[in-house]
Amino acid sequence: MTTGYLWDEIFGWHDTGSGALFPADPTAGHQPLGHHVAHPDTKRRMHELICVSGLIDHLTRIQPRTATEAELTRVHTAEHVGRIRRDSELPKGGDAGDGISPFGKGAYRIAALGAGSAIAMTEAVVDGTVDNGYALVNPAGHHALPETGMGFCIFNNVAIAARHAQAALGIERIAIVDWDVHHGNGAQAIFADDPSVLTVSLHQDRCFPPNSGLVTERGTGAGHGYNINIPMPVGTGDGGYQYAAETVIGPALEAFAPELVLVASGFDPNAMDPLARQLVTSRGFISLTETVMAAADRSAHGRLVLLQEGGYSPVYVPFCGLATIETLAGVHVLDDAILPVVGGMGGHDLEPHQKALVDQVAELIADVHRP
Repeated sequence: MTTGYLWDEIFGWHDTGSGALFPADPTAGHQPLGHHVAHPDTKRRMHELICVSGLIDHLTRIQPRTATEAELTRVHTAEHVGRIRRDSELPKGGDAGDGISPFGKGAYRIAALGAGSAIAMTEAVVDGTVDNGYALVNPAGHHALPETGMGFCIFNNVAIAARHAQAALGIERIAIVDWDVHHGNGAQAIFADDPSVLTVSLHQDRCFPPNSGLVTERGTGAGHGYNINIPMPVGTGDGGYQYAAETVIGPALEAFAPELVLVASGFDPNAMDPLARQLVTSRGFISLTETVMAAADRSAHGRLVLLQEGGYSPVYVPFCGLATIETLAGVHVLDDAILPVVGGMGGHDLEPHQKALVDQVAELIADVHRP
């Protein structure tokens, strides 16, 4: 098993400002803080643990590259791309579009490198350079819509990689699995009427965006049935996530038989995350990874690409990321040092109300067919 890995130090230079969540504003009571909640240090710490643990010695480094404007506009409007480019040249940068996603000067360069790196890893997997791969990119992308960024996201990296695979790599059927704790609204909107892309989002019920990611949101037109949302109840732990993986994600991918599986890999369902209320540990992420690996083996010759999304605990995200990439690579180099704490918390067993929600969603798989 050969696993690709991608990180560029410039991803750690993405400037999200000094407000905790909203920009600092004394008139509104928003005090400046040393770090915005989406500061890049969390991902930098993950990269450093991958290196210091020795896992990097088992991985194949893939060279990052910058997405062209033509590649970005397969998904985004020219107006959105142009505004991000212009605002990135301002002395203090701008905002992705929703007022809570600030970026500093030079952000266009970093965001376009993230989108291009998603493409680079996808190319490496499709052309056989590596069997699977993990692109640790920054900023995240899965909330970005064609016309705007939002939720700390500027360009939708996973959607850009999917459209590139279809336009340039000869791939027709693609599955996008999003296990970030927040709803994958971007892919849902971008591929809503497209039956060639199956989108599955496993997230905390109505966490972000508000009132988004309901079970009843199933796609439109020809794409109806090819969007599946699994809005897990607050407080779901490893047992609930494993049940969702085995009962919905795996069977949905088997029914669709994608030629390529892309994962929007957010580690914010973790039990220490400040922006969610789930209880997932590294064990849960291992289970999710094993599920998509098995699905990719069945129909996609193992072609599987994971792209970094959210995760806001600088303490625990590195261990969750390490365990995920270890699983991809089929090696183990370091135990999860935080697991004795978070793994011992109550709430990891599958609860009846969690099972009922997953079973409800599982009924929708009957509408998923290989186009």
